[in-house]
Amino acid sequence: MSQSILITGASSGIGRAVAELFLAEGWQVGLAARRAEVLETIADGFANAHVLPLDVTDPAAVDHSVNSFAAAAGRLDVLFNNAGIFTPPGLIDEIPLEDWFASVNVNLTGMFLTARAAFRQMRHQLPQGGRIINNGSIAAHVPRPQSAPYAATKAAVTGLTKSLSLDGRAFDIACGQIDIGNTRTPMVEDLSQRHAEANPGGEPMHTFAVGDAARSVLHMANLPLEANVQFMTVMATKMPYIGRG
Repeated sequence: MSQSILITGASSGIGRAVAELFLAEGWQVGLAARRAEVLETIADGFANAHVLPLDVTDPAAVDHSVNSFAAAAGRLDVLFNNAGIFTPPGLIDEIPLEDWFASVNVNLTGMFLTARAAFRQMRHQLPQGGRIINNGSIAAHVPRPQSAPYAATKAAVTGLTKSLSLDGRAFDIACGQIDIGNTRTPMVEDLSQRHAEANPGGEPMHTFAVGDAARSVLHMANLPLEANVQFMTVMATKMPYIGRG
């Protein structure tokens, strides 16, 4: 039986690129996102695709999606915990509270709920074990200006990753995190446009192909459970991530 992976936020950006790559590689792929019609388009022509319309902030829906996918695929080998949002930029005293709550609900609570359901499944299935890959962000270490909700939630994801990695050892559950910087996704293209408008004639925002980020996730997923990429950073080479102003 082919390996199985559940991907949240599978309808666009990094999640979609990862989903398309794993489908092509022959994995059983659970496509989880809110937009069912987009997921149906991605799944078209693939017998190994499982469409799972899902709001990651809904605990009952998360449990149902994980359980139903594991039943259909035979087991859950990998979770790519990817769903996330980036709210409009602003200084902390100007950020609407609803943006803060939305960021926490999706970027942190949604990841917690999905990891919780996946961990439960992996702990009780036979043979026991599996892998959780959290999509963190370079923002967890070096935030963009005016991005307090996103930076705070992604830093919290790093704590979640470490805790899951520690608690999963007894059950052969590996947990790692991938921090991806400036792939060419709709979200980053929007940020790039804002950057260009704010810095006319300045250094452009350097990006890289989203397919290269997807292949990095595939590498992490293909490792045997005795090995783990604890943290991976993959980014545009010319990003000003390392250096001093």
